Amino acid sequence: MTESFDAVDVIRTKRDGGALSPEQIDWVVDAYTRGVVAEEQMSALAMAIFLNGMDRGEIVRWTQAMIRSGERMDFSALARPTADKHSTGGVGDKITLPLAPLVAVFGVAVPQLSGRGLGHTGGTLDKLESVPGWRAALSNAEILGQLDEVGAVICAAGSGLAPADKKLYALRDTTATVEAIPLIASSIMSKKIAEGTDSLVLDVKVGSGAFMKDLARAGELARTMVALGADAGVRTVALLTDMSTPLGLTVGNALEVRESVEVLAGGGPGDVVDLTLALAREMLDAAGRPDADAEAALRDGRAMDVWRQMIAAQGGDPDADLPVARHQEQVLAESDGVLTGLDAYAVGVASWRLGAGRARKEDPVQAVAGIELHAKPGDRVRRGEPLMTLHTDTPERFARAKEALDGGVVVDAQAEGSAPGRRGIVLDRVAG
Repeated sequence: MTESFDAVDVIRTKRDGGALSPEQIDWVVDAYTRGVVAEEQMSALAMAIFLNGMDRGEIVRWTQAMIRSGERMDFSALARPTADKHSTGGVGDKITLPLAPLVAVFGVAVPQLSGRGLGHTGGTLDKLESVPGWRAALSNAEILGQLDEVGAVICAAGSGLAPADKKLYALRDTTATVEAIPLIASSIMSKKIAEGTDSLVLDVKVGSGAFMKDLARAGELARTMVALGADAGVRTVALLTDMSTPLGLTVGNALEVRESVEVLAGGGPGDVVDLTLALAREMLDAAGRPDADAEAALRDGRAMDVWRQMIAAQGGDPDADLPVARHQEQVLAESDGVLTGLDAYAVGVASWRLGAGRARKEDPVQAVAGIELHAKPGDRVRRGEPLMTLHTDTPERFARAKEALDGGVVVDAQAEGSAPGRRGIVLDRVAG
C-alpha cells in the first residue's frame, strides 16, 4: 500500500517544535504498529516529543490512535457500575490488593488489569503470583464472568488491548523517554479507556521512588490524564500521593501479599490503610456509592470475604502458606537517634537486587525476595537495633543490595525531644 506520510517528515515537524496534525498522528501510530515506521524512527520521534512536548489536541489524538490500534472491552452487560484504579508505580505499593475487593463489597465491579514490575518498582501480577495456584492470564469471558460473580478481578491485560502502547512502552524504556508526560499520559489512558471502565481513579506518585520526582511535574501529569479521561467520557479523578518513603513495612512480592492480607483483616500499617481508604472513597463516589462505609468493610471482614473469593476464582488457595526466603540478613542502626530519611528509590533498588524485580521483561523474579522494614521516618531507633531485614533465596545478593542502601538511610543522632510528625500520604487532588 502507498503510505500517506513519510516518517522523516513527521519526525522533522516535532523536532522543529511544530504540532503534529491529526492525520500525521493517526498515520504514525498505525504505521509503527504495522512495522512500517522503524524502531529508530519512533525513537527519534519519542525523543522529539520528550524535548518539545505536545499540546492537548495532540495528546488527545495520540491517545485515540493508540486505542484504535486494538480492541476495546465492553462491560455494559454487567449489572454493576465499573470503577478502576491506576497507580503510576512506586515502592511497596501493594494498594491494589486490598483495594479491589474492598470496593467490590459495595456492588461496584473492579476490572483491575495490572502489569509486572520493571526496575525498582514492583508489579501487582508478580506479587499475586506468590499465592500458590493463582493465575494472571484470563480470557475476556473469564474477566466478565468473575466481575459478575465476585465483583473484582486482578489480571493481566490481553494482548489485543492498545498494542501500539505495548511496542512504544518497551521502546521508551530503552531510549530514556519514559518521563515524557504526553507519552506517560497517553500510555496509561489509552489502556484504561480501551478497558471500558465507567470511572477511573489515578494514584499519581510523587517523590524519589516515583517517575515524577516533584509535585509540579506530577500535577501536570495528573491534570493531563484527568483531561484525557473527561474527553473520552470516563469520570476521572487523580490523587497525588507521597512516594518519598516506601509504602507500608514491606517491599517484595510475597512480603507485600502478607501485608495486604493484614490490611484486609482490619490491621496493617497506617499509611497503607489510609491510602487504601482514600482511593476506595474516590472510587465509590465516582461509581455512585458516596455513602459506602469502606472503613467498616475492612473492619468487619466483608473485604476479606471478597478477597478470598477473588483469589479462589483465579485458581489460588487463599489459605495456603506464602513462600518464605531461605536467607535473611539484618541492617542495623549505627547510632541512637531519629530515623529522618528512608529513601524509597534506594529501598526499591535494594529489593530489586535481592531478586524481587527484573531488569528486563523476560527476567524471572523471586517470590520471596524483598525487604521488611522495622522503622519508618519519625521513629526513634537505638544503635544495634534492626532497621530492616533483607530476604532472598540467593545470599550472594546481600552485598549489592546493601550497597544500594548507602546514603538512603539517615539516622539523626543529634535529634532531641519527640520524633517529628509524618506528613499525610495524600498531597493533592485533581478532578475534571
